[in-house]
Amino acid sequence: MMERDLEWELGWRRGYPDLKHIVDRLPANQQERMSARGINIKDFSAGITERQILVEIVSCPNLESLVLTGVPDTSNNTLIELARSIPNLKGLVVNGCKYVTDTGIMELVARAPPLQYLYVGEGVVLTDPAVCAIAKTFTSLRELDLSDGPVITAVSVRDIWMFLRRLSALSLARCPQLTDTAFPYRVKPEGEKPAPEDKPLPHRPTTWIEGLEPLMLRHTSSSMKVLDLSGLTKITDEAIAGVAAHCPGLDTLMLAGCTNLTDKAVESISRIGGLKRLSLAHVHHITDNGVMKLARECTDLRSIDLASVMELAALKKLVRLVLVRVQKLTDNAIYFLADHTPSLERLHLSYCDRITLKSLHHLLRCSHNLDYLTVTGVPAARRRGLGRFSDPPPESWPPDQKAVFRVFSAENVQSL
Repeated sequence: MMERDLEWELGWRRGYPDLKHIVDRLPANQQERMSARGINIKDFSAGITERQILVEIVSCPNLESLVLTGVPDTSNNTLIELARSIPNLKGLVVNGCKYVTDTGIMELVARAPPLQYLYVGEGVVLTDPAVCAIAKTFTSLRELDLSDGPVITAVSVRDIWMFLRRLSALSLARCPQLTDTAFPYRVKPEGEKPAPEDKPLPHRPTTWIEGLEPLMLRHTSSSMKVLDLSGLTKITDEAIAGVAAHCPGLDTLMLAGCTNLTDKAVESISRIGGLKRLSLAHVHHITDNGVMKLARECTDLRSIDLASVMELAALKKLVRLVLVRVQKLTDNAIYFLADHTPSLERLHLSYCDRITLKSLHHLLRCSHNLDYLTVTGVPAARRRGLGRFSDPPPESWPPDQKAVFRVFSAENVQSL
C-alpha cells in the first residue's frame, strides 16, 4: 500500500444516517445487510473467511465498497461474485490477497462497475493485459494501487497515464520491471543541451520494452496528488523529469530506494511548486547541492525523508545548518548533530518546540567550533538563566518577541 497513508476511507454519508460501513465484522442481521454500504475487514484476528464474505455479498444489495485485506483466502471467486451481484461497486481493496489473479479482474472488467478506488497491490500478481483492461475500462478511478507487481511492465503502465486522467493517487512501488519508458516523456525546451554521453555510440536497447517510443502526451495529470514510485531501481532522472512535467499538482512524491536518481532528478522535482511531502531515502547519488536546491525552490515542503542520503563523511564538513520552524525536530536529531558534525559553526534552531535543554547542553559540550546558536522561540530556552547570556534583541522588536529572543554568539556560546 502507499506509504503516504492511502488507507481506505470509509465513513457515513452525509444526510443518510441509515447507511452503514461495517468494520472488522459481518452484518449482524437483515437490517444491517440492507443498509450496509461498505464492509471493511482488515483485522486477521476477526477470523472471517472468503466463504462467509461470499454469502454476505449476495445478501447486501446496496454494497458499494469492500475491503478484504484481513481475509487471507480471498480469491477470484469473490471478485466474480462481486461482478455479478454488486453493479454499483465503487471501491475494492484486496491488497495482499495472493489468490486474486487476472481471472477475477477480467470478470470485473466485463461487468464494468463504476469503480473509483482499486487496490490490488502488495503481492497480488497481475499481468499487463489485466492492468491494461483496468486502465481502459475504469476511467473514473481516483486511486489505484499496483504496488509489488512483479510482472507489470511499461506496456500497461503507459495505458494508465493515457486513459486514467482522473487519478489522484497512484502506487507503482516496488514493481521491478518498470523503466523510464513507463513514464511520460518531458519534451526538452529548444536550446537545452543534451546530457553528455560517456560513450559516443548510441544506446542499444537490451529488450523490446526499452525500445518503446517515448510516451508523448498532450494532456497533463492535473488531478494527480500522490505518486509512490519507491523501490523502482531501473528508473533514471529522465522518468522523474517526465513525472514532474506531467503531474504539476503533486503534493506527495515517494522515491525511496530509487538508486539511479541523481541531483538532476532533484532539479526536476524542485519545479513542482506545491510539493508538501517527499521521500528520497536511500538515494545515494543525491548530494548537498540537490538538497540545497530543494530547500530553495520547494518552499511548501512539510516533510522530507533523506535517510542515508548524506554520508557521515559529508556531515563532518557541515559548517552552517538552518532548521528554523522544523516542528518535528526532536532531541534525537540534536544528539546526532552533536556527535557527527564537529565542524559545525552556526546552528539555527529557532521555533523548534520539541528540543530540550538536555540535548542543547550535549551539543555545546561536543561542538567545540560552534560560535553562533539561535534558539529564539524554543520553550526550553526561555529560562531566565539562559537569557542573561543572550545577545540583545533588536530595539524595533515588540516586547513579546523580545521576551523569547535567544541568540548566542562568540563568547556567549562559551558562557553557556
